[in-house]
Amino acid sequence: MKNQNTLYFLFVSLICLSSYSSNHQALAYIDEGLKQCLIRNSQNQTASIFNDIYTPDNSSFVSVLQYPIKNTRFNSSDNPKPFSVITPKEEAEVQSVILCAVELNLRLRIRSGGHDYEGLSYTTPEKGDQTPFLVLDLTNFNNVSVDSAEKTAWVGSGATVGDLYYRISEKSKTLGFPAGVCHSIGIGGHFSGGGYGMMLRKHGLAADHVVDARLVDAKGKILDRTSMGEDLFWAIRGGGGNTFGVVLSWKVELIDVPETVTTFHIVKTPEQNATNIVHKWQSIAPKLPQELFIRIIAIAQKPENTVQAMFNSLYLGPADTLLPILQQSFPELGATRQDLGEMSWIEALTTIDGFPKGTDPKALTGTIVNEGKPFYFKGKSDYVKNPIPVEGLEGVWDFLRESNSGLIIMSPYGGRMEEISESAIPFPHRAGNLYKIQYIMDWSEAGREAYESHMGWIRRLFHYCTPFVSKSPREAYVNYRDLDIGRNSMGNSTYGAESKNWGIKYFKNNFERLVTVKTQVDPQNFFRNEQSIPPRSHILN
Repeated sequence: MKNQNTLYFLFVSLICLSSYSSNHQALAYIDEGLKQCLIRNSQNQTASIFNDIYTPDNSSFVSVLQYPIKNTRFNSSDNPKPFSVITPKEEAEVQSVILCAVELNLRLRIRSGGHDYEGLSYTTPEKGDQTPFLVLDLTNFNNVSVDSAEKTAWVGSGATVGDLYYRISEKSKTLGFPAGVCHSIGIGGHFSGGGYGMMLRKHGLAADHVVDARLVDAKGKILDRTSMGEDLFWAIRGGGGNTFGVVLSWKVELIDVPETVTTFHIVKTPEQNATNIVHKWQSIAPKLPQELFIRIIAIAQKPENTVQAMFNSLYLGPADTLLPILQQSFPELGATRQDLGEMSWIEALTTIDGFPKGTDPKALTGTIVNEGKPFYFKGKSDYVKNPIPVEGLEGVWDFLRESNSGLIIMSPYGGRMEEISESAIPFPHRAGNLYKIQYIMDWSEAGREAYESHMGWIRRLFHYCTPFVSKSPREAYVNYRDLDIGRNSMGNSTYGAESKNWGIKYFKNNFERLVTVKTQVDPQNFFRNEQSIPPRSHILN
């Protein structure tokens, strides 16, 4: 205890003196303090975790930090960088990192994939924030163990949804799992926020199928469902990442899928009556059979200066069953038998994810790397409870025509989502929603002017849609993190006093229960980011 107190005193003293010490020296001291602490807490004498620590002095630091990052907006030279990235391989190493971070009062960021919309898992988005922080990267916790007889799987938080899909397909052609479309999404973040995909209407969310988990809490203890208790187990299935602990792995129930499924991709423009077709889609898509999911991806088409509404679908059944449904319920779409493609579930996932026809499903286990190509993006979300009128849709098309790269994705609800209580897990957006909108703006030009222009576009579109979407609150999806929600008049994130602003929008009435759980399991608020659930003491009344 004496050594620990001395180290902590020296650490705090250094931080106080850092105003006139070099930043490099300060970070080097912090790194040395962390290493000494890890030695004391290591459960083996080899201290193998040192092989998994990357600091700016290490030649691999940049590649380890940047490799998973999908959003160039948080990968520029002026973004705050961690003083260290740790990629542990063993559960005991994660325990040691957490114990030392708590002891040394270090800020910790937890990363599982890099799709984080606001970079909260690997940087501090607030400019000028010089507080040292550490990234705990779970990339090595990527094991997937499938039990086809029990119809369950254990999947590590560092695995991707593509890893899970492919490993399931190796064991069975008639088992699947309802998670996201993009194969490189990290399991840890995806499940922590709910997680949805093309089987949403039949099987609900990914988090609806989590039946156990292994979590390291702020005391360094490893807990499963039994030892953590039902309140904490409820909270981690949709309450947002980096809030309650580090989830190492998840046990999930698999679902049955037919041997043959059907996909289609039909494109309409306003000149082909797209506006009226989309208008009707709003009312019928949530009422179609649960096995049928038809989403719309709307983008501008240059140089024609028109808009494409792409109707992208997965049907859990054969084409000969789907065609009569479309002809009777949605004849305006004009679907023909030639538009419908039959394949296995795993083949459908590769197709919907954009891989060429015939691609080996093993491609789903790969990641998406920018390879030096700039890819800046900003996302937002909304929920729609009443159809947007034709005039409102035409206004959205005008925004898309104005943009070179903006798009919106409209994903239907109904079906199973109507049947699950909004308090079953923290994700509350269930009955009463026709569909969810995801707004995306991406660009490749660097510089402040491009940033302001493109961010301005998506914010103006979001404002335009205000009359057409949910109100009191204007709901949002936590996995599409949006730091615009909850910013104060100075443009900074508001963690404490106004956390209810974003908390209610993400979680509705579940926010209060999440705060209660947080207060019980992490009252010192060790696990935190700009939009993590605060303990009650951090909410100013």
